[in-house]
Amino acid sequence: MVQVGSPGLNGLPICYHTDGPENTSPFWRNRPANARNGSGKATDPNAVFGASYSHADILKFDSLSLTLSNSRPHTPTSSSKSSSRQTQSSPPRSAISSPPKRPTYSQPLSQPQSGWGAGDEEDDDEDDGDEQYYYNENVDEDEFGLPSITSRRREAKNRIPPNKTNDPGGGLTRGSNGISAMLPSEQLSGRGIADSSDIAEVRESLNYPSAKKNEGKILRPQYKDILRDPANSLHLISHPPVPQNASPKESEAHSSRISRINKFKRILQASSIPLTELRDSSWSGIPEEVRAMSWQLLLGYLPTSSERRVATLERKRKAYLDGVRQAFERGPSASTTAGPKTTTSAQARMRGLDEALWHQISIDVPRTSPHLKLYSYEATQRSLERILYVWAIRHPASGYVQGINDLVTPFWQVFLGSYITDNNVESGMDPGQLPKPVLDAVEADSFWCLTKLLDGIQDNYIFAQPGIVRQVSALRDLTTRIDSGLAKHLESEGVEFMQFSFRWMNCLLMREVSVRNTIRMWDTYMAEEQGFSDFHLYVCAAFLVKWSEQLVKMDFQEIMMFLQALPTRDWTEKDIELLLSEAYIWQSLFRGSSAHLRNSSGVT
Repeated sequence: MVQVGSPGLNGLPICYHTDGPENTSPFWRNRPANARNGSGKATDPNAVFGASYSHADILKFDSLSLTLSNSRPHTPTSSSKSSSRQTQSSPPRSAISSPPKRPTYSQPLSQPQSGWGAGDEEDDDEDDGDEQYYYNENVDEDEFGLPSITSRRREAKNRIPPNKTNDPGGGLTRGSNGISAMLPSEQLSGRGIADSSDIAEVRESLNYPSAKKNEGKILRPQYKDILRDPANSLHLISHPPVPQNASPKESEAHSSRISRINKFKRILQASSIPLTELRDSSWSGIPEEVRAMSWQLLLGYLPTSSERRVATLERKRKAYLDGVRQAFERGPSASTTAGPKTTTSAQARMRGLDEALWHQISIDVPRTSPHLKLYSYEATQRSLERILYVWAIRHPASGYVQGINDLVTPFWQVFLGSYITDNNVESGMDPGQLPKPVLDAVEADSFWCLTKLLDGIQDNYIFAQPGIVRQVSALRDLTTRIDSGLAKHLESEGVEFMQFSFRWMNCLLMREVSVRNTIRMWDTYMAEEQGFSDFHLYVCAAFLVKWSEQLVKMDFQEIMMFLQALPTRDWTEKDIELLLSEAYIWQSLFRGSSAHLRNSSGVT
């Protein structure tokens, strides 16, 4: 069980592990006595807590909507094709309760489509510029037979007592004893619910934003050619002229950017792409116009041979979509036993869904990059859910671990931008408006690239997370060599590196910098041989030492509060490049040397 200590650090509770005398990971080690600030409050061993996310420092609370909606938002429909084109929603987010109860599904699985492009034949004959894609509110199932948001909301409404009032957070009204009124008494015996807005409680269906008519980015007319072969997008790159009032420095930067793009085009258009040259060019950043294809090559998802590229893409995308259908497919006896009197829990069991796994993913996905509107749309969240679920069941040694949900977003965002005329898709982009083949391709490519990334750092997520334990220990020793004064101050204040750097390793600093800056950082990571493991260690060391002057003046609580809400909101690409350059210096000095492996006592 994970329990939470004093919630004084930026409003975020500190978690402790209490499932037995031996903890599985030092991350759950109790804080030292001199660092507890005299807190003697006992914690109920039966209390249920959730993990805190750290995006609070970059959330814009004045723009968040806390109003519940009685109707399901949806992408605007086309008056000319509303009767012929329908895009069903993706698998739903299950209701959450304490103790965790098995999510139920009210509808049997619909007949799965065959082939990754099934149902899209008519697209070839239609004018791409007139296509409008929308959700059908009257359909209670998605293509995998899971209930739609509308049916989930209807069921939740029927379960709510008449005297229940709306909770702005989407939860339930609490009684005088702090327990949600909706939960049956037999489910509450022996367990309480923490008074925290961040924990997983029984909630109503989420309120998704809906794009206004004609709102959103413009789909490239040549998107079908790009779907077939990403190299076709290289011919579509245009270079805007230099503004007439541009300064000499701006003109030089514009000319330099065009030269870099042309260099990448020359590399990517080769019949056999030279990976060494691509890595060398990518270290200092990849232009956004060529980033999607470059990432797929650097990760080994795309073959370097142009002759094999089209067939490989088609095969891998089809394999993923087949895996999705299989993952959500009902059992072989479902078609004969399912009937109108079959309970929803029985239908879920016949589907063969790992309900505990799906339950946790459905909690984390809505909390992924909540400050970016792109990730609040239903189409985005359902896509991330499928990616994470399929990856987890294909990797049982680790399964799904909180933090992996963050690692999907750079891939999803970069690959989506390759089909849009404006690569900036963080706002004003409802993916539900796009053709299904585009979303399928973005989802499949993101899944396979996430798999490639995690293959190199999977020991970060297996039992006891030995990879993270090893990296945190190496960070402590490296910091001692780089800045001994800072290391000694942290030790004197009772600050353990595991308390703040666990998240840096688990989420690759994605909770500390924006997604856009993370994308720039990953350009360099992919150019390095072991960028997401070895080089990331030196980036974390440079990141910590950067704040040394402020940290040595703080006590324990101030240090923890500062490290949980670092002032990186206004960081630009230049700040990331400076951080990467400093990390390269430390790597050049210490990699392969045993000097930085000495512990604080000087013993190797």
